Amino acid sequence: MVKSARALVVTLVALALAAGGAFADEEKGKETKPQLQVEKAKIAFESFMADENMKWMQKELKKAHGVFIVPQYLRAGFIFGGSGGSGVYLGRDKDTGEWSYPAFYTMGGASVGFQAGADVAEAVIVARTPRGAEMFLRSKFTVGPDVSVTAGPVGGSASASIVADLVSFARTKGAYGGLSVEGLVIQPRTSLNSAYYGKKDVSASEVLIKRSVENDHASALREAVAKAAKADE
Repeated sequence: MVKSARALVVTLVALALAAGGAFADEEKGKETKPQLQVEKAKIAFESFMADENMKWMQKELKKAHGVFIVPQYLRAGFIFGGSGGSGVYLGRDKDTGEWSYPAFYTMGGASVGFQAGADVAEAVIVARTPRGAEMFLRSKFTVGPDVSVTAGPVGGSASASIVADLVSFARTKGAYGGLSVEGLVIQPRTSLNSAYYGKKDVSASEVLIKRSVENDHASALREAVAKAAKADE
């Protein structure tokens, strides 16, 4: 029984990570996939920023070191669950305050515990510390064991004190018992970086740190994030 349960968890991890790629692969053309991801990320981000329940994120974004936007995130399961989605991460230059072009990532994993049903959510993870931002330069990392995370405060109050490296927010219309990104694996999607920037083997570091690639298509998303980060200044 234990072995079969472990096997199920392993399978769910694989399926969740595959689901992360599937969301970005809705269209067949290589060049269309990342463009759609960026456009959907902008829509999701602006929706979060207009939500009265996201006051903390709206207020604290001006201090953020980066923001990971996942426009479609699938969660499903009963006792054993799986989840996955793809998104884009924008980093903030510590000296100039300028936001980077988007780098592409997938996020997924399996969970054990009370949960029921399935839904599609949209999520935003704010990197509020340098360590949180540094994680996105790795080949992959696990939320929780590698970097601290907490669910962001939701509601009218924006006064909550947060000490975690990453703060996660999610919204969904589906039925699901509980929400946590703890234990999820986040890793770059070099193939989408390459397709979007028209250059072979574009790493996350080239996009976020070296800033050696550009795509004007991302201007609207970058402007939306920059505007939101300056809203209370």
